[in-house]
This record gives sequence, structure tokens and C-alpha cells, in this order.
Amino acid sequence: MEKYDVIIIGAGHNGLTCAAYLLKAGYSVLLLEKRAVPGGAATTESAIPELPDFQFNLCAIDHEFIHLGPIVQELELAKYGLEYLNCDPVLFCPNPDGKYFLAHKSIEKTCAEIARYNQRDAKKYAEYTDYWLKVVNAMIPMFNAPPKSLIDIAGNYDIQKIKDLFSVVGSAEKSLDFLRTMMTSAEDILNEWFDAEFLKAPLARLAAELGAPPSQKTIAIGAMMMAMRHNPGMSRPRGGTGSLVKALVNLVQSYGGKILTDRQVEKVLIDADRAVGVRVAGGVEYRAKKGVISNIDAKRLFLHLIDNSDVDSTDRNLRERLERKIVNNNESILKIDLALNAAPQFERYNHQDEYLIGSVLIADSVKHVEIAHTDPAIGRIPDSDPSMYVVVPTMLDPSMAPPGKHTMWIEFFAPYQIENAAGTGLYGTGWTEELKHKVADRCIDKLAEYMPNIKSNIIGRRVESPAELGERLGALKGNCYHIDMTLDQMIFFRPLAELANYKTPIEGLYLTGAGTHPGGSISGMPGRNCARVFIQMQHSFPQILADAANSLKSTAKSVFGS
Repeated sequence: MEKYDVIIIGAGHNGLTCAAYLLKAGYSVLLLEKRAVPGGAATTESAIPELPDFQFNLCAIDHEFIHLGPIVQELELAKYGLEYLNCDPVLFCPNPDGKYFLAHKSIEKTCAEIARYNQRDAKKYAEYTDYWLKVVNAMIPMFNAPPKSLIDIAGNYDIQKIKDLFSVVGSAEKSLDFLRTMMTSAEDILNEWFDAEFLKAPLARLAAELGAPPSQKTIAIGAMMMAMRHNPGMSRPRGGTGSLVKALVNLVQSYGGKILTDRQVEKVLIDADRAVGVRVAGGVEYRAKKGVISNIDAKRLFLHLIDNSDVDSTDRNLRERLERKIVNNNESILKIDLALNAAPQFERYNHQDEYLIGSVLIADSVKHVEIAHTDPAIGRIPDSDPSMYVVVPTMLDPSMAPPGKHTMWIEFFAPYQIENAAGTGLYGTGWTEELKHKVADRCIDKLAEYMPNIKSNIIGRRVESPAELGERLGALKGNCYHIDMTLDQMIFFRPLAELANYKTPIEGLYLTGAGTHPGGSISGMPGRNCARVFIQMQHSFPQILADAANSLKSTAKSVFGS
């Protein structure tokens, strides 16, 4: 029987990141991945069999959050093949009335674009972005530390982050205003700041990327999504998101880590309230001398992979709390990938190729975005007038298609479970081959209103329904974030208060991945944070105190000087 210090369930980018830090710290690590390729939601694959030279990002595409942390630098991922390409412009959104929002990395250039239609909103946009950049900078230390580890969080602050923190919550009035902001909705925030629909609609669509309608209270934090495209900026790995995974795989293997694919974990082995290994499909067992780390969500881990008696012996309320308190709102993604003979053209909008460098949002109004996110919650498909997130990756990175050809990435929010269709279709969700292609046709019809040449240039198509996406990723209800990114399920509530610091009530069993702090997206932060907690748990208490003291000394030095 093979034995390792640590076994990680799932080789998504967070599992690989966690493994990299553990290997560099001297632990032996085995990663077990259910699919034939590692990467989880961060793969780039040849997904249309008849067009093998076209490469597609099957889920994640635009990278912002990873640049808020030190992972790329700490792990020296450039040495292992990772090269980031910066997007600029970062966003284009055509409006039906002929206006458009074109955002550059430069705030000044973006404001100049807005000023073509609305001088007041251009001025307010600069103030709005400045505010959210300060919020982001103040929160970065919290993102890059376990949420209950106050010393780790304090150790991440430097003088500029402290200044930004105090600019946001430095007085009673500022603190109350910030608290009120966090409790309201992105739509309310946008209405406070702006007048013009051509500007509010794309900002609402970006805010809704957290997986909820812009009107939903307690999710105003989504309003920061546009600010991050200015700083740290938006980028993509050369060769696709999967190039990040390849670099992590190269690093893991260079340190002697082992990755086994086509190994679906069916059971976590518990002995005397301690995780001691796993069993995969087919009955093979692998033993862990120091711990098991799950890159899959807490619900699947505790409700599907561990015997009820083993969970109950450590916390008799945990299973019920996981079942009833963790919320997924039924919103998932219908993913469309197109191979194109030529790049699309925005004929009505003075087309420039630069429009296609960043992401393209089809968001005609805030109401348009609202319907796109409220309908899925009750099982309806909002395809009568689709709102979409669209990328043409080959405009920035031609290596992903044959010369002169292009790919298109389309994200359309749709329900996982279709209303009045329970027990039918794929996995009982109501989704069928016919239905998913019908919805995809409507999405392309909508795109053709803005890009008239798109239909005649399609040479290949792949459509993945929410049911198929959920099964491929192993995501409950097809939720790429594992659980909703609402305030009640963030920071020290993610996934539950008792599980928020990556450690579980079962000794030697840890959590990482999108369902842990700070949440979904390409960041690697959950993997890094989990590795820090695991390593700390292996140290003696005096060593932990010494490490904490050194961290605080480092912060004090950065603030007050030597």
C-alpha cells in the first residue's frame, strides 16, 4: 500500500498550489484526480474532435485575483513555463442605442471613453474606482491568510495597505458607511454613483459574476470587480488557463510530488477520529501519514465520502448543518465554445480589433442583467434575450488556433435544475442534447445582432449544459464556486464557521478549493492558505508563537521602518 505524508483529493489549481507549498516544505504529496487531466475548472483542452488544433478554456479564462497574492512569485511559476499576457483594453460592452463602454487598464483612458457620452459619469467613475481600489487593497491581507488567523492577517499589512484600510474604515462614519455598502446590492451602489445605462449595465454584469442578480442584498462587493481590471489588471496565460496548471504540475513533479489521474476518490478512511487515507474507485487504497486535504467541497466530502458514523463521532450536528445551511441558488453555466474562420466584427460600433482583446459583455441594461440571474434561481432559462460574457482568446493569443482562425468562449447563466422537469434529462435536471443546442442557438442569434458576421464564420461548436459541467467538474448543482459567494457564506462563514480555517473536526482532515476562503475564481489563495494552516499544525506551540512574532515584527518594520 502506497503511503505519503499528504493525500490531496482533486488536482484543481488550488489542490496543485497547496501541494506545491507542502512539497517545498519537505512533505511527500499524492494528488488524486478523477478526470484524465489535472486542472479541474482551469483546463485548456482540444474540445472539438474534428478540429484538434483549436484549444479551448473549458471554464475559467480571465485572471485577476491571482495577481492580488504572491503565488506566482513565491512559487517562481515563470521558471516552470507560465507566461502571462496582459489584456488592454480589458472590457467592451455594446449598447443597443449605439453607445458602448470601452474600458482600458488606464483609468484615465477609460474615463475619456465614458466622457464621450456622459461627462458627469466619467468624473464619478474615477472616484468610484479609487474607492474600490482602496477597498481591495485593504482586503488583500485578509484574502492571503486563513480567515481566523488574525496574526497572519496582521502580518500581511504594509504601510500602504494600512493607509487604504483607514481611508475606508478609519472613522465611525466611514466604518458605518462601509458596513452599509457591504449589506446593500451592486445595483443600489451603481445607482448611487452613476446615471448612464450604457455604463451601469456592464458594471452590473461584472458584479453578477459572483453568481447572484445585481439587486441581491449583501453582495455589493461584486461592485469591485471592474476596479480590479485597472489594478492589478486582467491577464491570461499564454496557451490558455491550462498553462497555469501545466506550470503547477511541472513544479509539483520537480519536487517529487505524484499526480494520478482517472482516480476518483470514493471514500476517506477514518481511524479513531483521524483521516488516515482514501479509497478510489476499484478498491485501491492510499495511506496518509500526516493528513488528507480535500479540494472538493465540504458537502460532497462529509456527506458522500465519509461514513456517517465517522462524521457524527466528531460532530453530531455537522451533517445537518452542511445539508441545510450551505446555499446554492440553482444558478449554473451553459458553456459554448466556437471555432471561427474569422474574427467577429462589431459593424455598428466603428469596429476596432482592440474591442476583442479583453472580455465582451452582452448586457443591454441593468434589467437585462437582472433577468439573466433571477430566472435561473426559479429554474427558468433566460434565453428569450440572452445576456452573456464573451471572449475571443485568440485575439490576444493566436497560438490557441491555426493561423488566421479564432476561438470564442461564451458563458451563459442558466439553471442547473429546470423548473417542472425534475427526474428528466441528464441527471434528472431536465437538460437534454436538444435543449442545450436550442439555447445555444438563441445565444448566437443574440450575438449576431452585434456581430453580424459570426454565424457565417462558425466552423465548429461545443455546447456543455449545466448538468454536464457539474458532472465534469464534480460541482454540486453545477456551481463552479462550490457554494454561493454571498456575504453570509464568505470569510469566516465559508463554508461554515466551524470549517472556515481549512481544518475540520476530524483530525488530519483539511479543506481547500473554491468552497473555502476567499472563494472561487483563479487565485490559488485557498490552496496557499490551507498549506499554511497544515504546516502550522505540524509545528510545536513555541514554534508557532515564534513564527507569529516574526510576522508581526516584519509588519512593524514595514510600517515604522527599521
